[in-house]
Amino acid sequence: MDKEVLNYVVEKTHELVDAPTCSSETKAAALAWLDAVGTEGEAAETRKYIEELEEDIMPVDNLIGFAESEAGSQVFGADKAKEVAAHAREIKAAGAKYCDCPACAAVEAILEKKDLMI
Repeated sequence: MDKEVLNYVVEKTHELVDAPTCSSETKAAALAWLDAVGTEGEAAETRKYIEELEEDIMPVDNLIGFAESEAGSQVFGADKAKEVAAHAREIKAAGAKYCDCPACAAVEAILEKKDLMI
């Protein structure tokens, strides 16, 4: 991996790990990838990391559906769930494909470089 790409992905990975919205599975994959950088296992860990990121990023339509569901109301609270759904509709109308929470934003930025990572 090119040094500039590596530095960018490392920076975004630290943002992801620090994001309050990062799932435990994604955080574990991110930390495992960071530990593998510069080792013989880097390529294999990079593939696993990309796979995890692709599984965990939240498409904006899924966010809308979740926020409008009973489960979304339980997670966010009824009023906040409505705000999240409205926000998701706004970003979708503006062209967003994914949730824009800190974790998803970091994942999206990393995945934009995935072809350069392998």
